[in-house]
Amino acid sequence: MKLRPILAASVCAFTLGVTNVAAETTMGIVVKIGGIPWFNAMEEGIKERAGELGVSAEMIGPTSADPALQVRAIEDLIAKGVDVIGVVPNDEAALEPVLQKARDAGIKVIAHEGPGLNNVDWNFELASADGFGEAHAKLLCEKTEEPGTYAVYVGSLTVPLHNAWADAGIAWLAENCSDKLQPVGDRYGVAESVDDSRSTALDLIAANPDLRGFLAFGSQGPIGAGRAIEERRLGGKVHVLGPFSPGQGQKLLKEDVISGGFMWNPAEAGRVFVTLGDMLVNGEEISEGTEIEGLGVVSPDAATRNIITDNLLEINKSTVDELAAKGL
Repeated sequence: MKLRPILAASVCAFTLGVTNVAAETTMGIVVKIGGIPWFNAMEEGIKERAGELGVSAEMIGPTSADPALQVRAIEDLIAKGVDVIGVVPNDEAALEPVLQKARDAGIKVIAHEGPGLNNVDWNFELASADGFGEAHAKLLCEKTEEPGTYAVYVGSLTVPLHNAWADAGIAWLAENCSDKLQPVGDRYGVAESVDDSRSTALDLIAANPDLRGFLAFGSQGPIGAGRAIEERRLGGKVHVLGPFSPGQGQKLLKEDVISGGFMWNPAEAGRVFVTLGDMLVNGEEISEGTEIEGLGVVSPDAATRNIITDNLLEINKSTVDELAAKGL
């Protein structure tokens, strides 16, 4: 049976039209835990940038900071066949096999707060590990008047970047402030939970009358420790320093319960995930001098696959309202 000329032309045009329609780039970004202000802000950045670039991007936030839940989420994204997987790891070692599986499937992999990961195309940071840890340590030393002890929080003992910040802060205090401050106990892996941070702080305050401060790495650490300080009416006497969402900690900071900290913009990190993913899918090379929106002009380390910049924002009484107004 022969097609009539008009029908044949229509079929040909339809076929060509379908062939020429480019498939939409798809991305899934797995963060440490869902439902907390830090990652809510990151999700807003992801959605905003995806809309600007015309790509499809979603954030997956597990119900707890459990590496197994991150592995499961990444497995699901591989099964969906997304073009890009992003991750903010809870445990780098636990994720290596599933990230290798993603790359073997031709998926681009981007990490944030995962400088030790091997199975990634790139990991990006908006703050260097040493610079971030040392900035908080210096501020704690400046604010401490009477000699005593300090405690250190991290997201968990398996989060390499939090522990690198802690290492840098502890080393700086040992070299520059040992006459005033000595660490108490080991670091505590509670800083992704307000409740755990609070209860641990209450225990430490009870057991250490000379406790002078907390270096709380993990966005819920300063909030939980701050609430303990508030309950014990120790504001201005025991100093809480660390990264936190300004909107969440605004009141505690103004009441001198939290003494301050530094952060980068999690919404900007969300935007960078999408920008970098889009660049990789489009075959753009990331090299010395490449300009990436949100990171600036970068000097990537091709051997470690790290792009590290310093875009720190100080959280204090002068800046907290403006930062909170931005939804951070």
